Amino acid sequence: MDTNNAITALAALAQEHRLAAFRLLAATGETGMAAGELARQIGIPHNTMSSHLATLSNAGLITATRDGRSMIYRIVPAAMRALLGFLTDDCCQGRPELCGLAPVTAPKTECC
Repeated sequence: MDTNNAITALAALAQEHRLAAFRLLAATGETGMAAGELARQIGIPHNTMSSHLATLSNAGLITATRDGRSMIYRIVPAAMRALLGFLTDDCCQGRPELCGLAPVTAPKTECC
C-alpha cells in the first residue's frame, strides 16, 4: 500500500459511524451485512449510512453485492491487511516482533 492509499483509508475510518460500520462488517466476516441492518445497529438514517458506506467503498475497504433488493457489504480483508502492514512495516526498525507485534503477513483467519 502506498502513502496516498493509506491516507485515503485512514480518512475513511476517521469518522465515528464509518469506523463503527467497518468494525461491524469485520465481525461478520464473509457473511457481511445489509446496509439497512448496519444503519439500524449503528442508529443512523439509511441515507446517511449509504453515504458512509460509499466513502468506505471508495477507499477500497469494503465491497458490496446485490442480494435481491438489498446491498450486502463486506470488508476487503486484503485491504485491511495492507493498511495494517503499512502502519507496522517500519515498527522497531522493520522488526515488529521487538515491539510485541505479530507480523501482519502471518496466517490469519478467513476474515482477516
